[in-house]
Amino acid sequence: MFTGIIAASSKITSAKKTPGGMLISLNTPIGWKVKVGDSIIVNGVCSTAKKVGKQIEFFYMPETLAKSAAGSLKIGDLVNLEQSMRPSDRLDGHIVQGHVDTTGKIAKIGKRGDSYVLEVAPVLKDKSLMKLLAPKGSIAIDGISLTVVDVFKNSFTVNLIPYTWEVTDLHTKKVGNLVNLEFDVLAKYLKRLIPQIHR
Repeated sequence: MFTGIIAASSKITSAKKTPGGMLISLNTPIGWKVKVGDSIIVNGVCSTAKKVGKQIEFFYMPETLAKSAAGSLKIGDLVNLEQSMRPSDRLDGHIVQGHVDTTGKIAKIGKRGDSYVLEVAPVLKDKSLMKLLAPKGSIAIDGISLTVVDVFKNSFTVNLIPYTWEVTDLHTKKVGNLVNLEFDVLAKYLKRLIPQIHR
């Protein structure tokens, strides 16, 4: 389990597709102690450390590549990182599982005062899933816990304070880029338990 509060960022040092999936490596953040088998969220994807040292290696299976933007990662890309939370940690963001639901395409990037405004269009076969989004509700974009501002028919907006913009990968994104999206787990359970509200 994660909180969506990004603890560090790192650059991809290796990205190799294999017949069975994909291997990526990245530089271990300064001060991080990581063991083989540890769960680390990488741009919103819950990833298991396969090899550790100066670099951490992860393997992504086909299902992960199909549901997320992990397959488009390349050497030099900046990614957001967060280690799994401990029971004593503060939940400063919201409950993030690292289970990416879909990708989203960045439709607009703008500014409102000192904050940044991002409009994202989820890539959805089932448009009713847009009902999982609610103004002032939570969404994880590339693993970042953010508050939804407005919800439209096929897109939604979030605002980012300068700090979040600068210390995460979002400042490297351009219109048309894909990001990983994880809807609020509480909304997903409600959809499952009360399906009629999504008709």
